[in-house]
Amino acid sequence: MDTQSSLEKLSDKVSQILQQYHALKGENEMLRTELVTLKAEKEVKDQEIEKLTEQNVLKDMEIEEIVDKIESILGQ
Repeated sequence: MDTQSSLEKLSDKVSQILQQYHALKGENEMLRTELVTLKAEKEVKDQEIEKLTEQNVLKDMEIEEIVDKIESILGQ
């Protein structure tokens, strides 16, 4: 009877370990999916930042041209 209870205890422990394994496996998969999503969102944001930076440079150039024109008009 002592062997039976030890076998049952072992079986229970194995079952608990398997449950934890499956729970962790599911959580891991969820985290992987979240990571992929976040990486994709980051890429979109990086592209938007690059586009806005380029637009900012162009606007700065336009402003410089306007200032140069105003200075040349005022200088005459």
